[in-house]
Amino acid sequence: MALTKLYPSDYNQKLLQAQSDLSPDLFERHIKIDSELNEQIQASSLNYFQDSWRRLKKNKGAMIALFFAIFIVGVAFLAPWISPFDPNAQHPEWAKLAPKIPWLAQFGIFDGMGVNRAGIAYDVYAQKGVPADVYFTLGTDALGRDLLSRILHGTRISLIVAFVAALINLVLGIIYGLISGWLGGKVDTVMQRILEILTGIPNLVIVVLMLLLLRPGLLSIIITIALTSWITMSRVVRAQTLRLKNQEYVIAARVLGQSPLKIMFQHILPNMLGIIIVQVMFAIPSAIFFEAFLSFIGIGIPAPQASLGTLINDGYQTFRFLPHLMCYPALMISVLMLSFNILADGLRDAFDPREEE
Repeated sequence: MALTKLYPSDYNQKLLQAQSDLSPDLFERHIKIDSELNEQIQASSLNYFQDSWRRLKKNKGAMIALFFAIFIVGVAFLAPWISPFDPNAQHPEWAKLAPKIPWLAQFGIFDGMGVNRAGIAYDVYAQKGVPADVYFTLGTDALGRDLLSRILHGTRISLIVAFVAALINLVLGIIYGLISGWLGGKVDTVMQRILEILTGIPNLVIVVLMLLLLRPGLLSIIITIALTSWITMSRVVRAQTLRLKNQEYVIAARVLGQSPLKIMFQHILPNMLGIIIVQVMFAIPSAIFFEAFLSFIGIGIPAPQASLGTLINDGYQTFRFLPHLMCYPALMISVLMLSFNILADGLRDAFDPREEE
């Protein structure tokens, strides 16, 4: 049996003298350990966001949601260049065409076939005289407009509304919450009572008021969402400000004579960025849904522009006969909202691992 060489310590030397059958070679040090090298940190240090990204990558659901969110956002904002047709171009003679993709038609799917009232399948494209080299991937609506192009442009409009509303939510919510939490006292009480009044006003009332002052469209929807969406953000920022302003590093900055504005934006705000990012990610799908709701009930984006809400409303009217006109826009808004919500949930766990418990 092979014996391991031991370090020549005092104890081992005494053991060697007591046991004459042991060889001194067993006590030779064959591995030299550098104490300074042993104390060095071998792994590279990670900052707060790098460590959060490392945890986020372990969440498979959040990474899949991130991929879908980036893909949909990228495709939507490239819609003017990648759309196969003009989304507002009308072709009444090609109205209500079924989806068709030539290379999938041989498998019996997306083959442009329809079913008449007798239950007999027929080629819709051949019946309406559509040229052989013209096809619509997701079909056409009642006015002969390409549904795929309208979905891409509609998603683009919905995302513009959501991102602008999230930006206003970010700016107003942070400023209001920081001021309220930092000043405290009577000022904080008055500011919070104002928020309670704004919260008590239903959003639909604000929408109606906006319609009286502004024409229905993108601007009125953005203003409506911006008037109330920042309240949640301001309350979150206020709560974090109340907690952080009593920390040692903030007290030290005040003792050193730094201005309150500098303390708020250089010491307090950076320490709540994780929570702010999560709140913004949750605000985006809420804004998308609210815009779709307004467009669905007819007080949103006016014709001929399309948003996901108007497309769902148009498809809803013919759902029994042409279900694809409603299913595809509904699928798009569902995937979009699920992606942002799952991603926001993953970011919350990544920025604050205690939330997982």
